[in-house]
Amino acid sequence: MPSCLLHWARGLIKTQNRMTTKKTKRIIRVLLLVGTIISLYFVPWPIVIAWIAPLPDTVQEQVNKAPDYGFDGIIVYVDKKGEPPAFYTAGVKSREGEIPADPQSLFKIASVSKIYTAVAIAKLASQGRLSLDKTLADYFPELVGRIENADKITVKMMVQHRSGIPNYTDTKNYWVYPKKNDRERLALVLDLPANFEPGTDYEYSNTNYLLLSQLIERVTNGTKFQFIKEAILDPLDLENTYGSIQDVDLDEVMSGYYVGYEQDLKTDDNGVMLATAEDLGKFIRALNEGSVFKDQKEQELYSSIYRYEHTGLIPGYQTIAKWHKDIDTVIIQFTNTVDFGGYNWNMSEVMYNRIVKIVSDTD
Repeated sequence: MPSCLLHWARGLIKTQNRMTTKKTKRIIRVLLLVGTIISLYFVPWPIVIAWIAPLPDTVQEQVNKAPDYGFDGIIVYVDKKGEPPAFYTAGVKSREGEIPADPQSLFKIASVSKIYTAVAIAKLASQGRLSLDKTLADYFPELVGRIENADKITVKMMVQHRSGIPNYTDTKNYWVYPKKNDRERLALVLDLPANFEPGTDYEYSNTNYLLLSQLIERVTNGTKFQFIKEAILDPLDLENTYGSIQDVDLDEVMSGYYVGYEQDLKTDDNGVMLATAEDLGKFIRALNEGSVFKDQKEQELYSSIYRYEHTGLIPGYQTIAKWHKDIDTVIIQFTNTVDFGGYNWNMSEVMYNRIVKIVSDTD
């Protein structure tokens, strides 16, 4: 490993006062040079170059670089307070027919769905229909003995990823053979040991939100999305947000791609919500401004349990959804090419951060 080589060479330098030959010193210098050259080989230069490149004057110019960054397509929504929302696209909605990216396309928002679930939990707690301090065993007695510490894991711990319940998407080859429904997904982690004692640590786990979704349905006697629609979406007039790929016209969905795999992934049912960039942007603004909540007490309850921004990543779909307080601007970014090696995600963050900088500079 390059780091080991450098460490060894530096160790030799510390003792070189005891070495008298010029030959030994030359060897040390050569080792340092070789170690440096090898280390530079492992630097992710495309990411570095994209980051330090001169910033364009406009958001559209930056978005136009999406194909160079390795993305098939991109949608960006910018809602700056006091200005009409702006939409930017580049690349394609679908490789088939080279359909240009459409700003009104539906997109699988992956883990950004968790914000809607957390708001729903906060609303139900505010209404007294569930308690954040009750345990998994209280609401799901059938899971006692199947999920370790079920009698200690509170609803609040699950919302905050402090339950210790293993993450079903971390099970071996999950994304090679993804499960078709929540029952199959939950079965992957039943009877496994906890990753840590409840409340003692943090570890992101999709299983937490799978169980919270089931809790919402158990408490409301309806589907989770039905409650989200009635309690969150309808009051905000958000008509382009959906609970499942099964609920939409596939022609309206942006295609998703995995590097090295040619098939379009948009038909995969990952159990996540879909939305347009505009609908998601309006939700993020309402969340941060507080209009999604019934009153200040409900908002304070939510603030005590979860966050106000999120990112999402599943095969074929990457989402960044944030409100930037300093410039009072919501920026949503959808990119539809994923590699899970980290390169595409890093490039999406570079793209997003450069867009934020451009918007900030024009404030």
